[in-house]
Amino acid sequence: MTPPEASPADPAAPADPAAPADPAAPVPAVDAHHHVWDLAVRDQEWITGEELAPIRRTFTLADLEPEARAAGVYATVLVQTVTVAEETPEFLALAEGSDLVAGVVGWSDLTDPGIADTLAALRTLPGGDRLVGLRHQVQGEPDPEWLLRPDVLRGLAAVADAGLVYDLIVLPHQLPAAAKAAALLPGLTFVLDHAGKPPIAARRTHPWADGLRALAALPNTVGKLSGLVTEADPRTWTVQDLRPYTDTLLDAFGPDRLMFGSDWPVCRLAASYAEVADAARTLTAHLTGDERRAVFADTATRVYGLG
Repeated sequence: MTPPEASPADPAAPADPAAPADPAAPVPAVDAHHHVWDLAVRDQEWITGEELAPIRRTFTLADLEPEARAAGVYATVLVQTVTVAEETPEFLALAEGSDLVAGVVGWSDLTDPGIADTLAALRTLPGGDRLVGLRHQVQGEPDPEWLLRPDVLRGLAAVADAGLVYDLIVLPHQLPAAAKAAALLPGLTFVLDHAGKPPIAARRTHPWADGLRALAALPNTVGKLSGLVTEADPRTWTVQDLRPYTDTLLDAFGPDRLMFGSDWPVCRLAASYAEVADAARTLTAHLTGDERRAVFADTATRVYGLG
């Protein structure tokens, strides 16, 4: 997958690759993390309560596309929302019919002894070539070491054997188990969604930062610059509120192992698509042009094998 050509005069493609780029310039980007759902097809049981009411409606690729294109996004990764096996084939079919969705991170039961056959079958479906990874809602598991269960580790090994990556959606107290799992499975790439959900609203960095750094110390791990606005105060957040956390992410993973994601439409609880993209550009404005291209496109393209 090749990003759109940029003019040499475009600030998004500075003549000097070591020079910081204009933060206002819309860098050609891959959105490595967004969702869609249709409440007429399936309820999203997690969307409950007054705080989530603004996103308790159907969101489609047709809703996403104009916002993503306006932010300079030319490809996306569609990520699972519920632990329902039928969702992944639906997402693959959506990707097959889209010139925007380049990859799908789906769901399959890691504890199923037949997971290898399930993954092989998914690959034969319409859009099956766009299956790039799996994810499970580990954040909802009461066992902080769920990732280390023997049946889960066996399933994760099958994910690696299938040439897929594994997205981690975990809370800070689950980061140590994630690091242990990554150490046990060096052949599997683990992608940390939403930076492990740091306590931004509480303005704390520890022990989250220690867990993040321990995970990032492993070469088979990657981070996402995503989901931060909803971990901050959704009404009063500022870019500066996010900076200590994005600086920690950049220091721990480096630009070559960090990728941008909008977390649309969940981000709408705190910010528009444009505001999320603008914040990410501002928070990475000190990087060189090459480093910014890594965060906004190259890392996701390489890790997910987008083609």
